[in-house]
Amino acid sequence: MTSADGHFVAAGFCRHTHLRPGSLELAWGAASQFALTPWVIGPDVGKGLGQLLERWRRHLTRQQDAADEDSLALVRWPSRDADGVRALLDHGLRPLTVIAARPAGRGFDADRAGSGSAELRIRAADEGDLDVLERLGMEMMRYDACFGSVSVRPDTARGLRESAARTLAAAQPWTWLAERDGEAVGMVQAEPPEAAGWVAPLVRARPVAYLGEMSVLPEARGLGVGTALVAHLHRELDAAGVAVTLLHHAQLNPLSAPFWNRMGYRPLWTSWEIRPAAGLA
Repeated sequence: MTSADGHFVAAGFCRHTHLRPGSLELAWGAASQFALTPWVIGPDVGKGLGQLLERWRRHLTRQQDAADEDSLALVRWPSRDADGVRALLDHGLRPLTVIAARPAGRGFDADRAGSGSAELRIRAADEGDLDVLERLGMEMMRYDACFGSVSVRPDTARGLRESAARTLAAAQPWTWLAERDGEAVGMVQAEPPEAAGWVAPLVRARPVAYLGEMSVLPEARGLGVGTALVAHLHRELDAAGVAVTLLHHAQLNPLSAPFWNRMGYRPLWTSWEIRPAAGLA
């Protein structure tokens, strides 16, 4: 659409996705998902986005599944583009998830800074670690559920275990555990470039890796475990020639943004959501 005075041009497409029952992806979304990809140019971006969202709202009213409780409407907007924020808020959307990026070589080095723990051991996970990986994964999911970016479902634990088993069976299973006194207290997992193609189009640099999970047990938080795990992962990624690493974190988690910023990540895209999808104002 183009405004009558030529102050903006707005276009977009809506993708409808329906996830199968029991899918692990349901933990990060809804059974029926309606995602708008907008393009707005001109000096009045906010007005153009607002009119595009209104047209999208009318489209959603004609979609039967959009009224289901287990549905969502989602818009991914550039994190640093303030011009469209007011329009997103006015239509009832809220920022839940951030996609952040770290170029190779940037970030906090735990060893160089002297904050590493002498009692902490970082080791590669193996197929004998499925129980602890499931436990740590569920700790991460339960915590993120507090901020609306995750929904723990009956099949979530099974899905995490199956996902971990597939990862560990791969030729390059980038999964590490942090141990203290022989007990696992944290983990980090990343997808190498050959598995991260689904997220790579969000940046121009190549190759791209994706940091999928980072979890620390509640009793070990605040002791440098997460910092040590991510610093170890970064050394592995840099040595492998990864140009940029992407991750998602919960926008409303008060610990996530400061931690990941310190580790070298900067926000790129913010996912704005409303549930159910037909609730778009």
